[in-house]
Amino acid sequence: MSAMGVGAIAIPKSFLLGREIDPLRAAYEAMDVAQKKQLADAALNAARAKGATYADVRIGRYLNQFVSTRENKVQGVANTESFGAGVRVLANGCWGFAASDNVTKENIAKVAERAVAVAKANAKIQGEPVQLAPQRGFGEVSWKAPIEKNAFEVPVKEKVDMLLAANAIAMGAGANFVNSAIFAVNEQKYFASTDGSYIDQDIHRIYPTFNVTKIDQANGKFDTRRSLSTPMGMGYEYLSPSADEKVTGVVTRYKKRYDMLEDMKAAALDVAQKIKAKSVEPGKYDLILDPSHLWLTIHESVGHPTELDRVLGYEANYAGTSFLTLDKWQTKNFNFGSKLVNIVADKTQPGSLGAVGWDDEGVKCKQWDLIKDGKLVNYQAIRDQVHIIGEKESHGCCYSQSWADVQFQRMANVSLQPGKEKRSVQDLIKGVSKGIYIIGDGSFSIDQQRYNFQFGGQTFYEIKNGEIVGMLRDVAYQANTQEFWNSLVDIADKDDYRLGGAFNDGKGQPPQSNAVSHGSATSRFNGVNVINTARKI
Repeated sequence: MSAMGVGAIAIPKSFLLGREIDPLRAAYEAMDVAQKKQLADAALNAARAKGATYADVRIGRYLNQFVSTRENKVQGVANTESFGAGVRVLANGCWGFAASDNVTKENIAKVAERAVAVAKANAKIQGEPVQLAPQRGFGEVSWKAPIEKNAFEVPVKEKVDMLLAANAIAMGAGANFVNSAIFAVNEQKYFASTDGSYIDQDIHRIYPTFNVTKIDQANGKFDTRRSLSTPMGMGYEYLSPSADEKVTGVVTRYKKRYDMLEDMKAAALDVAQKIKAKSVEPGKYDLILDPSHLWLTIHESVGHPTELDRVLGYEANYAGTSFLTLDKWQTKNFNFGSKLVNIVADKTQPGSLGAVGWDDEGVKCKQWDLIKDGKLVNYQAIRDQVHIIGEKESHGCCYSQSWADVQFQRMANVSLQPGKEKRSVQDLIKGVSKGIYIIGDGSFSIDQQRYNFQFGGQTFYEIKNGEIVGMLRDVAYQANTQEFWNSLVDIADKDDYRLGGAFNDGKGQPPQSNAVSHGSATSRFNGVNVINTARKI
């Protein structure tokens, strides 16, 4: 939550606790698509005139709202807004990029000319020219997130009232501390390129979250439980679940929408149990992993190592590399996991954080296989990378966090496909004689090749002879990626499939943040090493 708040404040043209009168912003709000096209054409024409063989321009308006509370008080309300344009060009076989918040025809043309100059300067030291996959133009098209209720149109008071009501539930149930927040994002992006595309997109995301802490006054021990919400590519309707969208289990969970008040009730009970729970005995356990937990393991151990730029070493200095090297893919038979492991990348999944119509270099988004029947079959790659893996078309996973940053390959929604046979969570638990049911994500550690790892969680339940017998604490499991995914032996069906995700997937230098979702159904992994994380004094 602190990171989100700091990130919001760091965005250019911040407007805290109010809205500054900015003539450029006001002009953009009144700007129709035809005006955006005129601005884009000014940039594209200027780039071609200076010798660019390809050019694209992104005109963007980025809105963020962060409402945070603690116990019975409002901690802060931050509204930020950023508006500007970025131009990327290919000249003399090399990329160049420039950006400005002064978006007029005259200035955007100058920005394009500067991008060409940068490309030509870069070309003097670049060894190999960029190989750009062909891309047809789509003409004038648009895409809008299918939201039901725009979060930015909901009064701040309504959000504050919900957060304080949730906090009151926790405090009334004996919690000592509670904080909560709602973070909303709206990206209004216009893309145009010399390929002949003029793409207008309106993207919405929302993230309600909280943290509850309880102290045992008798011994001074304390524990916490975070919300089981997930950021979603939805509007404010995410906070209004219907009865048929709830999944009843050990705790209340949600398939598509989220009830913060109900989750706060469950969290207050959970945190009281966590303090009294027995500490786990280290050893081998069968793990039942809820989607609210498994999404993060998927993100770190599958999503990142299948990014082609990591595989090639382009991100080694900051974000790391990958154990899924090209030689493993070239065998067409590399054993990533069991035959139940079918993982797809998808930029179109409704409600996901990564869902858009076109990516940030004008490629139509799609779904494709990464792991098929346990075998590595593909990577995530964009227009200037796909030739390396013998493909002629980008996967459509290029993204920039703002108009001021150059776009590059980012993770798509990467998800484990549910089981094909009818299987419930209870069916998975019944087959376990010694196991742990893990709900919610926690702290983790993974090496730079995304191979050796350790993951914690929020709540842990001991399973004996097919039944949950109580709560555990101090749990984390350790494995390497291959042995972990080869231990997958059972998956619940599509009725249990849910999304998890993050607003803040970091990558690149200078660093950029990407929002991405990961779906799965509850899954069983056999014989995983569990350690005790308690500090011994």
